[in-house]
Amino acid sequence: MAARPAARPPASCVNLAETVELLHRHLTAALCHTVFQRVRDRERQRRWTLAALAQFWMTVILTAPRSLTQALQESGLMFPALGAAARTSPEAFFQRAERLRPHFFQALYEAFIVQLVADARPLYAAAVSGLQERFVEVWVLDGSRLDQVAHRLKLTWDVRSALLPGCLLVLYDLLRGFPRQIAFCADAARSEVRRAQELLAQIPPGTLLVADRLYASMPFVVALSQHQLWGVLRLNRQLKVQPVKLLRRVQRGGGTLTERLVVVGSGQTAPPQRMRHIRWRARREAVDLLTTVLKPTQLRAEEALTCYRLRWQVERLFFDLKEVLDLHHFYLASPRGVAQQVYAAGLVYAAMRVAQARIAERHDLTPEQLSPAKLFPRVARVSIVIVDAESAFAATQRANPGVVLTKPDWAELPSTQVALAALMLERRRGRRRKRRYCASRHQWKSFTHLPGVRKFDLS
Repeated sequence: MAARPAARPPASCVNLAETVELLHRHLTAALCHTVFQRVRDRERQRRWTLAALAQFWMTVILTAPRSLTQALQESGLMFPALGAAARTSPEAFFQRAERLRPHFFQALYEAFIVQLVADARPLYAAAVSGLQERFVEVWVLDGSRLDQVAHRLKLTWDVRSALLPGCLLVLYDLLRGFPRQIAFCADAARSEVRRAQELLAQIPPGTLLVADRLYASMPFVVALSQHQLWGVLRLNRQLKVQPVKLLRRVQRGGGTLTERLVVVGSGQTAPPQRMRHIRWRARREAVDLLTTVLKPTQLRAEEALTCYRLRWQVERLFFDLKEVLDLHHFYLASPRGVAQQVYAAGLVYAAMRVAQARIAERHDLTPEQLSPAKLFPRVARVSIVIVDAESAFAATQRANPGVVLTKPDWAELPSTQVALAALMLERRRGRRRKRRYCASRHQWKSFTHLPGVRKFDLS
């Protein structure tokens, strides 16, 4: 009697096994080994290789254990692929995590993104999708300080201020929906604009950068032109703006749109620059933008306004990292341990955003119609289910030597299926929910400014 073909899930169901496969297909042991050999100076592989560390930290991000000790005790059972690392003591992991420089995880994230971009289609921000024909990339630049760490280290017992372990600077791909680069800085008090200027050299020439008024300074605008980058910045009222020519003034949508060519800057910190001033005035909205794109045919004023309104997506990125992926809970208080957790969260976030776009495309939706807060936890549970199934299959193979076994298709497991309606974004009702706020945050101190912290912890 012929076997019945496997029943296909209904169109209203989503299979999350492909999402888990996407993460593990690109983050391979070979990629980790290549990155380690390229970045290493005097470091040795040890039992806790870079691949084992990356896989373990991703497990921590997906499962959110109460402590690293608990995760280490369970890792040998849940992830046999850790190999020799799973048989070491917890002290061996903590020693390795404290000594490995953050540059390894940063390089691993960048190499992972290079591979992921090939699978990522520009499906986000459909309102400005036409910009990809006129610009190499469309990225959003923004930064955020990390949440405070618990005062567990001995040298922090007498510190009353909120202790911040560092800050982030993100280059967010507006069309692909994930951060192309994440720059972690252990010094939370370091200038965000200076860190951004150092990052400009790593951005492909011809990229359009969208940023807030913090970056609307003449040294930053000059740096954009030096690196052959375009910019859309919100006007900083401290800048001196001299009108040169009125390009357009129209009434539409209950407001007034005005375009002018202007000369920006007083010449004290940098030479004055010729820019385009875009002003939108409506009853409840007032936006003033400066752009280095002087030709309206290359970037229309309406597109510049839309790009700036979509800048909120990078704020949503920080919210998802801290709240959905639990980045407000740090398992290690040292800058090196925090950096490893940050980049592991970035790896998981980027893969899930690509999967989010694929799910939306398959069901004729836009990616923004799906909720990361609903999708990401379900993907984490499915990841654990598949890992358990892989472990059971490996144990069955060892118990039946000489028998050729066919691995089942894990996508057919019922637990990998979820209703599409359970992933849809719901419209906000009532007042907007904000992240929890600690009143002590206005009195904070960078972890690296403590007198007992050694300088090598910064690198």
